[in-house]
Amino acid sequence: MIAASRTHRIDTTIDIGASADRIWRILCDFAGYARWNPFVRAIAGEPAIGASLVVSLAPPGGRPMRFRPVVVALEPERELRWKGKLLIPGLFDGEHWFRLVARGRARTTFEHGEQFSGLLVPRFRPALEDTTRRGFVAMNEALKREAERAA
Repeated sequence: MIAASRTHRIDTTIDIGASADRIWRILCDFAGYARWNPFVRAIAGEPAIGASLVVSLAPPGGRPMRFRPVVVALEPERELRWKGKLLIPGLFDGEHWFRLVARGRARTTFEHGEQFSGLLVPRFRPALEDTTRRGFVAMNEALKREAERAA
């Protein structure tokens, strides 16, 4: 029997009628997440390469959870990326990203995704495809509303 794949990737996108600069400011204002973000309810820490964060999630229909990733990429107005793990590396790891692709002065494509890997991925795959994906989409839609509200 072939072992189930120990990787899983979620990719989501949304077009937003706001500049990459405006969206970037919203994404990096961690203190404001509770006001607009239904999925990532809070982030403690600084958006800086090597910084440790404390991220609090509220997955739709799931239990709230908290994890401590490290920022691995930060390119203003383009990308914020962090890596996290469950207990020990290789058990259940995730590399999460927010990417901004400017499509003009007031139009941006927001790419939001995560690459999961590790021994527990086959067990968690149904929840990743359902609950986690719905959380990403809910965040994307809320970010669009927030960015376009004052654009």
